[in-house]
Amino acid sequence: MNAMPTVVAQRCTLSAIAPTRATTKRVLKGALLPRVKCPAPSRRHVMRTKRSQTIVMATPADVWDIKNMEIDGDLPAGYEDIPNRPLSGRRAGIVLHPTSLPGNYGCGEIGPEAFKFIDWLDEARMQIWQVLPLVPPGRPIPGREAYWSPYSGEDANAGNTLLISLESLVEMGLLEASDLPEPCNTNPDTTDWQYVTAVKEPLLYKAAEKLLEGGCPLKAEYQAWVADEHVAAWLEPAALFATLCARADLHGKNWWEWPADLRDMEPAAVAEARKQSKVEIEKYEALQFLFNKQWSAVKAYANEKGIQLLGDMPIYVGGQSADVWANRDLFTLKSDGSATAVAGVPPDAFSDDGQLWGNPLYDWQAHEAENFAWWTRRMRRSLDLYDETRIDHFRGLAGYWAVPGTSTSAKVGSWKVGPGVKLFEALEKNLGGEVPIIAEDLGVITPDVNALREEIGAPGMLVLQFAWEGGATNVHLPHNHYVQSIVYPGTHDNDTTVGWYEAANNDAKKHFRQYTGMTDESEVSWFMMRLGMQSVSQTCIICMQDVLSLDGSARFNSPGVADGNWKWRMGPKTLGEMDEETGKLRGLVRIFDRMPVKYRDDVNERVVRKQVTISRDDGVWRGGDLESSSSRRAATGPSPRAPQNEAAGTLRCKQHELYGGRELQGRERCAAGG
Repeated sequence: MNAMPTVVAQRCTLSAIAPTRATTKRVLKGALLPRVKCPAPSRRHVMRTKRSQTIVMATPADVWDIKNMEIDGDLPAGYEDIPNRPLSGRRAGIVLHPTSLPGNYGCGEIGPEAFKFIDWLDEARMQIWQVLPLVPPGRPIPGREAYWSPYSGEDANAGNTLLISLESLVEMGLLEASDLPEPCNTNPDTTDWQYVTAVKEPLLYKAAEKLLEGGCPLKAEYQAWVADEHVAAWLEPAALFATLCARADLHGKNWWEWPADLRDMEPAAVAEARKQSKVEIEKYEALQFLFNKQWSAVKAYANEKGIQLLGDMPIYVGGQSADVWANRDLFTLKSDGSATAVAGVPPDAFSDDGQLWGNPLYDWQAHEAENFAWWTRRMRRSLDLYDETRIDHFRGLAGYWAVPGTSTSAKVGSWKVGPGVKLFEALEKNLGGEVPIIAEDLGVITPDVNALREEIGAPGMLVLQFAWEGGATNVHLPHNHYVQSIVYPGTHDNDTTVGWYEAANNDAKKHFRQYTGMTDESEVSWFMMRLGMQSVSQTCIICMQDVLSLDGSARFNSPGVADGNWKWRMGPKTLGEMDEETGKLRGLVRIFDRMPVKYRDDVNERVVRKQVTISRDDGVWRGGDLESSSSRRAATGPSPRAPQNEAAGTLRCKQHELYGGRELQGRERCAAGG
């Protein structure tokens, strides 16, 4: 007979070969996989991912030369040994903006409560903490005092200094304990931005002044940070811009309404402004240093726990920003600084008028001419802050909707070609490696958007709240999901799952109940989370409000509505009162193979000690939580309609061992009760 081909363990790196979603799998970065010394695999056995990710390419057909096997020939020793499956790299995480953390002074901070939250993520076996943009939020304007959007900041690279922890400033020696105000949480479930600003900013400036004093131990570190060329590239214009915006004669005006010499950044005018505002500029830079230092500590602690930080990058920047003012030649602007064309989306099923965002559009030819240097600076900063970055409105990098700058409606506009793969090739070259991004590809997605996402190996997004209308082919239904994606029950722009269900029409509710088997509507959040966890999507990310089963009053953002957003908070005692939710999350993580690598031995030990009794009810296998007693309905035996043969209702530990502790698929899938 023909000998079985030699199998070797090595890291797989292949050139770009277009994948099919049904037959490819992405695995953990750097995993050692069996590879066969045989001719190049067919297209269906490989997938293109970011360069440092590995690729599963060995299949049964590769290992066994099944076309040339001799009938009745001898099989090799060890034939009956079933190899362990490689780790799948499946994971789960939580969306929670730091402002939503508990805290004593009106909003969440990146201090002790952030570290407690990371501990909770680890306890719940989560591997991702997704946050919204950490930039300084849009400040109130007359008639819209409750704005504070992190998607309309004054600089794309600066940090929101209102997130700086006052308690941590005391530990750093920049404030005295007696400086701290009395804790104030008149409404611990919401953020009072006006109160936060009034209470915190004077103390933040006091800490900045202390930092700038000659004897401060942190001053040398601060000076080294601001002198770094990559930091200075964005910090210097951001500091000057913020200082000018606060100047009495310019306050409340757009930069294109400033005197012409400042508007146009004439060197003499800029030098004079820097001289006059030297103290204010230094304070701004000192606060940015403190934000960076505290956030870096949070990121390091999360990474030490095996938790990745997923950040958010809006594709466009605000017109009233240092980004546009200091880089006018990179945007579609007139000579007076006003926009010739602005961003938006055309009318669709969700809006008869479309959405007019008003951000100035990029001059992509100018960006290409400078080898995307501005985008390189932006992405480098993002890589400093996060482990991965979600690019909001990713479709605009393939094709974007351009609205005339004078138009009052997004109905008027035209589609333009975006930078496409050229941008990402330049970023990888300029940054010296992969750019780990997530593509927010929701809405009306044309084939060019999918082609770009697949070409750069970026996961796309799926939202379960969008799944329940349009029939069985709806791409957001779990049976239509694909591996290289991130599934959300809902995003920060959606209602909570409870709020969504309460507002859904009867047909959508009926579809959801039929699909999930839900009979108790009070458990709708957990049924939705369960769908996400069991999806084939590589990653499942859940909004914290859904973990807490909160209704629509906890919604974080309503797109198109200017006021009342960005306010929800967890409350002061939530993390200490979540034992049941934590146990249930751990159960879902374990059942659906989203366990962090460092805990997988724990899974195997428990599996070896236990057997799981499962029953079949209406063709759906149900079983118990393998880890904790927090499951409300642990299976104890066959249901009345289950097979009477005990062997048919019991899945023994040996099967778990053979499948690496993972549950079987299809009709044999085990599912945690509730």
